[in-house]
Amino acid sequence: METSTRAIVSLSVQLCNFHFQRSSRKHGSCGLRRLVPRNGILTAVNKPRPKPALTMALAKSGDCQVTELQAGERLFLGMDFGTSGARYALIDKDGTIHSEGKREYPRYMSGETIDWVRSWRKTLFSLLEDVPVHLRPLVASISIDGTSATTLIVNSNTGEPLWRPFLYNESCPDALPIVKSIAPENHTVCSGSSTLCKLVSWWNIENSSKDSALLLHQADWLLWLLHGNLGVSDYNNALKVGYDPELESYPPWLLSHPYSQLLPSVVAPGTSVGYVKEDIRNQLGFSKDCAVCTGTTDSIAAFIAARATEPGKAVTSLGSTLAIKLLSTSRIEDARYGVYSHRLDDKWLVGGASNTGGAILRQLFTDQQLDQLSEKINPMEQSPLDYYPLKSVGERFPVADPNLAPRLHPRPECDIEFLHGILESIARIEAKAYNLLKHLGATQVEEVFTAGGGAKNEKWTKIRQRVLGLPVRQATQTEAAFGAALLALKGAQQSIN
Repeated sequence: METSTRAIVSLSVQLCNFHFQRSSRKHGSCGLRRLVPRNGILTAVNKPRPKPALTMALAKSGDCQVTELQAGERLFLGMDFGTSGARYALIDKDGTIHSEGKREYPRYMSGETIDWVRSWRKTLFSLLEDVPVHLRPLVASISIDGTSATTLIVNSNTGEPLWRPFLYNESCPDALPIVKSIAPENHTVCSGSSTLCKLVSWWNIENSSKDSALLLHQADWLLWLLHGNLGVSDYNNALKVGYDPELESYPPWLLSHPYSQLLPSVVAPGTSVGYVKEDIRNQLGFSKDCAVCTGTTDSIAAFIAARATEPGKAVTSLGSTLAIKLLSTSRIEDARYGVYSHRLDDKWLVGGASNTGGAILRQLFTDQQLDQLSEKINPMEQSPLDYYPLKSVGERFPVADPNLAPRLHPRPECDIEFLHGILESIARIEAKAYNLLKHLGATQVEEVFTAGGGAKNEKWTKIRQRVLGLPVRQATQTEAAFGAALLALKGAQQSIN
């Protein structure tokens, strides 16, 4: 294993906290429940872990190179549920990819809106079926990342949604004054798109089903479909609902309100919480001891995949949106700018997510046009066009403004100049974000790794390097699914240790 890979895995392993608190839903009160680890799995039942079978397999070529596995070697599956589609990566303990694939979300409709719940469920099992049949018995653990602040309110007994999902970029301005009145000033939840605002908004709208309701994040719900233990989250996803990862608990100012009864239990990312359910194992051929581990958000999974292990190293994820994460020795929280910090061992991932990014590019250009036009751009020449490229109204970071309108005018007749202006404008937003983090007290950024589809655009990389005034390079691994697979590896290592 590469030194950098060992560093990330070691860092991830240290994040585990095997004990967690759970809000009791009886009579609307908040109580505590201790789940004891049994053979590395958080469970109330003493369930022995079967010994892994000694197996020899050969990975097929196609998604990856042909790689021989040693007898008894296990594999680790990570899945990334992004804004426009999902991916999986299957790795061994050294980080070698043995299989990978992707799926676009099927567009199931419910009236005039997309049925995201059905779409995500279908995509999850499609990805599992895409894992080569002969490799499935070797999978030791699974983890999933999802889009930050994508929120589901589900039935606490059945897990079925009681309301349509609140998507990652959806704002609930009706709940913002209420949240601001109870939370500390400039707290992460003091943003209309925070998970807590979505919870409060639902609480004030819905007149029934509150006693049997539970809040889950996208990754939590997808993982529940696999392990069946309802009500578990990780402290990266739970940050925007108000969970304090430094104190490892929900704060008193949150627990004093009745909607806190919906909050899930919280553990560290990559913590084993159960095994793949029997019916899924029987249908798809996964082993009895295949563990399911808590996940994280898509941008943190991308950071983990990029192996940026030193303070001052940062990752910009250029997917449908633009998300940045800077490894800092200081924790920074300021909702005025959409800035928040995720815990990573004794350091902090400081950053935020902008609504600008690849989604607006795909709205304006085909992939072929993007490739052809980009080739004709001179990245060393500054574009005079000043845009704020958004697909729709609303921005989260580095400006938290739900009413910010897209700015894509004037549009020149030349598409090359138009694309140049958009790419450079997104780079300026990125630069503004890193400068803001420095101003707020985060560690000075020294180098930027790039993940996501935008990392493949060499002209854009050169534009960003000029605008940022920093070394910018593509991460060794650019897929969040790889980071999720590292979390699955972490969970398996906990079981062994």
